[in-house]
Amino acid sequence: MPGITREEVAHLARLSRLELQAEELDHFAEQLDVIIGAVARVSEVAGQDVPPTSHPLPLSNVMRADEVRQSLTPEQALSGAPASEDQRFRVPQILGED
Repeated sequence: MPGITREEVAHLARLSRLELQAEELDHFAEQLDVIIGAVARVSEVAGQDVPPTSHPLPLSNVMRADEVRQSLTPEQALSGAPASEDQRFRVPQILGED
């Protein structure tokens, strides 16, 4: 398998808008060659009878059921705030907004 060339890395760097030094081009060319080789080996192992998956085991979301519960009062929620106004947190003005 031909390795990735220094020129290909330079092209990828230009497309990515990365400025790479000469020694970095050689270093990344070696690393990308190893990565491409590893992907090729995985592709060889996967047979036609193995479906593509993102995880080896099935995943399921573990969510609790929504329950209506007592929440904080506005006074309790604002009790630790450095400043409040009209039952809301008061924060410094930003971006010249009113």
